[in-house]
Amino acid sequence: MLGRIVRRLQLRRWLPTSLTARVAASVVLLVAVVSVLISGLTTAAISSYLTRQLDTKVAASHGRAVGALTKGVGQQSKPPPDIENAHGQDAGTVTAYRTDLGANGNVITADGELDPLSEQALDVLGTVPPAAENETVELPGLGQYRIQASRLGDTLVVTGLPTKEVDDTLASLLAWEASLSTLGVLAAGGVAVLVVRRQLRPLRDVAQTAREVAGIPLATGEIGVTARVPEHLTDERTEVGQVAVALNTLLGHMEEALDARHRSELQVRQFVADASHELRTPLTTIHGYAELSLRRPDPEQLTHAMGKVLVEATRMASLVEDLLLLARLDAGRPLERRPVDLTRLAMESVADAMIVGPDHRWALRLPEDPVMVDGDEQRLHQVVSNLLTNARRHTPPGTTVTITLGADDSHSAVLTIHDNGPGIPETLQRTVFKRFSRSDTSRTRDSGGSGLGLSLAQSITEAHGGGLTVTSHPGNTSFALALPLTKPPASSSDRHFLPETDAVPGLSSP
Repeated sequence: MLGRIVRRLQLRRWLPTSLTARVAASVVLLVAVVSVLISGLTTAAISSYLTRQLDTKVAASHGRAVGALTKGVGQQSKPPPDIENAHGQDAGTVTAYRTDLGANGNVITADGELDPLSEQALDVLGTVPPAAENETVELPGLGQYRIQASRLGDTLVVTGLPTKEVDDTLASLLAWEASLSTLGVLAAGGVAVLVVRRQLRPLRDVAQTAREVAGIPLATGEIGVTARVPEHLTDERTEVGQVAVALNTLLGHMEEALDARHRSELQVRQFVADASHELRTPLTTIHGYAELSLRRPDPEQLTHAMGKVLVEATRMASLVEDLLLLARLDAGRPLERRPVDLTRLAMESVADAMIVGPDHRWALRLPEDPVMVDGDEQRLHQVVSNLLTNARRHTPPGTTVTITLGADDSHSAVLTIHDNGPGIPETLQRTVFKRFSRSDTSRTRDSGGSGLGLSLAQSITEAHGGGLTVTSHPGNTSFALALPLTKPPASSSDRHFLPETDAVPGLSSP
């Protein structure tokens, strides 16, 4: 077993490694095998044809020899006198007669003379069976002969013609076949190399594209758009085109994955920096008031310091809770699922907002029937509260905030929070749902918050299978919260809303 493996490894060392060389070698081998087969079959056919012609001549010569014998006069045990004067035979013809008295024979030379056969040649011919046809024998001093024999009375007549002409023809044919086959194999090899190189040029271009991409440092940084296989090589009707299309698709997916990884790394870095910045302020405040309380143990000062410490600790705890919730949502942890009355939730949230924002005008528009969704009631309440808080914080006193609840044709409950405030700047609308995003970075955190409210609202909504969108223009800003309904809504003609009175400070009563 080990020896077989070693032999295979040794054989592989002699095999060509490149695809061009392998294909060219295969073509050369195929042409060589076909040439050998054609040459062998041609030689066999020509040999058979020439041998049949020679056998025909031998039969004719044998007939003339027998005819000359039958015209002779004398005893049958003695060759007739006309035997040696038989005419019409080709040069090289051997004629031998054998009786009980002995054997004699001759061969016609190239100049037409009759030379007697040697004793060795007569002995060979004497061993020929009486009815032999188309036999091949080797006559000493003369070479190979095709012979035919027959018995006429007591006389055995043997006639033969040399096979030299047939052998020379076949040798010449084999020489020509070998020469032409060699030239054909060499020509096929050269043409195969040229054609294969030309046909594999697109594959080399694909490999060059792969090498270019392989040379790009993919470990760090933004990748951007990498090289692509040219479009004229992406014909999927060809094998190279299929490889090119697959490579381009792979490169596209790789770019998207690497860019997503890069964006994720940047987001994590920014998130860590923002979180550190947000946590540093309350920690600094706590540290400062703690030092102040130690330096001035006055009860009034101590009470004030402890109050500020409690406020900052509460702020920091809220920020940490929000960060923890975002981390859990990013990790895909499932939320609690139970039927939630979105109508009641909206009323409670607006009532809470009215208490903390009495200088705003609040209007509530609800359908007659309860709107039910499946989800985590506490988290959904947090979403609605964050949206209402966002509308209150970023609009001036006297702004009207309208909350509308209904259902659309896609079996989704839609809660819209609309205000007629100054709106969201267009540059901020693209990042309004990002973490630590603020419309005014210079304002205090008491009015601006931590910048996690809308990000949390969007993450919680998406975890419920819904969506949160915003459209804003000066005097017209709307946040739309869409959640899947527990049951399909009524038809458009069956939907009814409670009547809405004019908005007044506080809650408009239906």
